[in-house]
Amino acid sequence: MAVTREKSKDPKLRDKTPPATAEALFVAAVGRLVRLGRAKRGMTRRQLAADSGISERYLAQIESGQGNPSVIVLKAVADAIDVPIIELLPRTSERGAALDGILDQLGRLPVGELPAIADLISRRASHGAAPDRARRTALVGLRGAGKSTLGRMLAEHLEVPFIELNRVVEQDYGASVPLLIEMSGLATFRRYERACLERVIAENASAVIATAGGIVSNPETYALLLSRTHTVWIKARPDEHMARVMEQGDFRPMAQNREAMADLVAILEARRSDYGRAEAELDTAGESIDKSFAKLVKLVGPWVKGRKLEV
Repeated sequence: MAVTREKSKDPKLRDKTPPATAEALFVAAVGRLVRLGRAKRGMTRRQLAADSGISERYLAQIESGQGNPSVIVLKAVADAIDVPIIELLPRTSERGAALDGILDQLGRLPVGELPAIADLISRRASHGAAPDRARRTALVGLRGAGKSTLGRMLAEHLEVPFIELNRVVEQDYGASVPLLIEMSGLATFRRYERACLERVIAENASAVIATAGGIVSNPETYALLLSRTHTVWIKARPDEHMARVMEQGDFRPMAQNREAMADLVAILEARRSDYGRAEAELDTAGESIDKSFAKLVKLVGPWVKGRKLEV
């Protein structure tokens, strides 16, 4: 009977078991990137299958690392989730090599110098920030966190316009966001979202802006938001996100999905690092609306000049 790596206690027998091939590791890495890319955009596997024209079963194999996607299949997946195909390939690009080089150099520095380097990188990354962004506050995060409720309250408190970016998109397109995505695709929605954000910024020197949860999935749009507004990540526990969405009667993108909670957790995990780029975080878990609002007012206080910020 063959001896597997797990069952064998003999080092010689274990050594004869072939290790995972580079190809298998690469395919597994591709599957992970596809799964994260889908989750980041809040798409179920069924939605991705419909948008890409690839069977749901085959997508499941790819995401689990059992499939061997061709370039054509991978391009269809990339188009469906609106990312360059390179985003679904493990990092072997010049950018990845450059980042590896930076990490290597940092590893040679004394630990005491790293905070100064981090500060230098932070200042360099925010170099393009507009000087007037302090008069705009944007709220990011998953649906159900409280962006609309708290954003409307903050705008009224500051006596500035409250703008829900999705509503602006719907006005421009002439239909609801779900219908826009269904009729024209996610890529079209992201183009509208970017154009509407540019206009909102150009037309409003002061405003509170509530964004869609998936705005972080478009790097250029999110970079624009971060550079031209102060951002706050409004978050809660996954079960609270779900409960609040259900109370609103809005089940996108969870409709007809038996694993809604698992998908929500996957979306949150996929977007966590991007949401974490916001300048501040407000956790509304277990908090009343009034208490969360008081915390939000305190957070934005240093950004807003010449206004009374007391609740």
